[in-house]
Amino acid sequence: MRHLRLLTGGESHGPRLTAILEGVPAGLALERAGIDAWLKRRQHGFGRGARQRIETDRVEITGGLRGGVTLGSPLVLQVVNRDFASWDRVMDPWDVDAAAAAGRRVRVPRPGHADLAGGLATAQVHDLRNVLERASARETAARVAAGAVAAQLLGRYGIGIRSGVLQVGSNTVHDGPPDWELLGRVDPSSPLVTPDPAGEERLVEAVRAAREAGDTLGGIVGAVVRGLPPGLGSYVHWDRKLDGRLARALLSIPSVKAMAIGAGIEQAGLPGSAVHDPIVPGERGLERSSNNAGGLEGGVTNGADLVLRAWFKPISTLRRGLPSVDLESGETATTAWERSDVTAIGAAPVIVEAMVALILADALLETLGGAAIEDTDAAWKALAARLAPWWRPES
Repeated sequence: MRHLRLLTGGESHGPRLTAILEGVPAGLALERAGIDAWLKRRQHGFGRGARQRIETDRVEITGGLRGGVTLGSPLVLQVVNRDFASWDRVMDPWDVDAAAAAGRRVRVPRPGHADLAGGLATAQVHDLRNVLERASARETAARVAAGAVAAQLLGRYGIGIRSGVLQVGSNTVHDGPPDWELLGRVDPSSPLVTPDPAGEERLVEAVRAAREAGDTLGGIVGAVVRGLPPGLGSYVHWDRKLDGRLARALLSIPSVKAMAIGAGIEQAGLPGSAVHDPIVPGERGLERSSNNAGGLEGGVTNGADLVLRAWFKPISTLRRGLPSVDLESGETATTAWERSDVTAIGAAPVIVEAMVALILADALLETLGGAAIEDTDAAWKALAARLAPWWRPES
């Protein structure tokens, strides 16, 4: 990110997670309830583990905000880990013997997790907890809090995001890229947050079967953004192209192994005549009769809906365990299971939204600038006026 800058800190079982978000213009009114609602969505979903019954995530803003209005200084957002009370000795920042005394050292790395790779990278194979605590997906709570702020900034200019689960394991509720109308059918309180709540029971059954087998499941999440003006991003430099920035953000989410924009990989087997979106005159300026490009061409938004998908692999902690090696003895071993999710796919949509919101808010501020929200507002009006012959925002 170039205008916004996000830094997160904290461990999964530490006292709290912290997000520091720099670059939000001064004078932006924030709704705490909106941030907390996003955090609640991150704890949702059938197949989650016992941790979600312990935590009740709420945001605490300890810097950069006064009277509900941003100051222009870095926003400091914190989420308390209630489960720290059960781990306070293991995670004590000063007691070097705490983990050993509590018998909680981790010496058997889980395949698919950062345990072994991170331990080798940082010479911490003596206790892999030093790696897994930070590599845990619990860190995404901090990202979701920051992403909720970015979404409120985007919403000021009529830019909205929808998301939902398209597939759980091998069970599909929608093939191919989603659209705005499809994701409008998502019931956020449904067990697995799909656009087909009536047909979710077979997905729930798949999760139940995986739980009984001691296994885990992944899935696919789709997201659509409406209201983006054309011109965000860059066609000039490789590292400023918006598609590359979005790909980096989505692939940084734990368990995401692939992403697609628009029709994505489906385009590779088709002729150009069946892929590229015809430009036609419309009520809001120049429009597209299809949206295979997913709202991005040449690294720049084109005014159509931004369409994204993210593929999540199954969670790496299996109740039945996986073959591994005890790094102390060198003997073969089976990975241990503490409490964990069977699938976290029901929580994944809001995490995808958070990362997309952060990248798009950054790209928007890159175009509009403004240290004060009044300046950003004025720049938005000027941009809309300049684009008016070819693009007009939703009324």
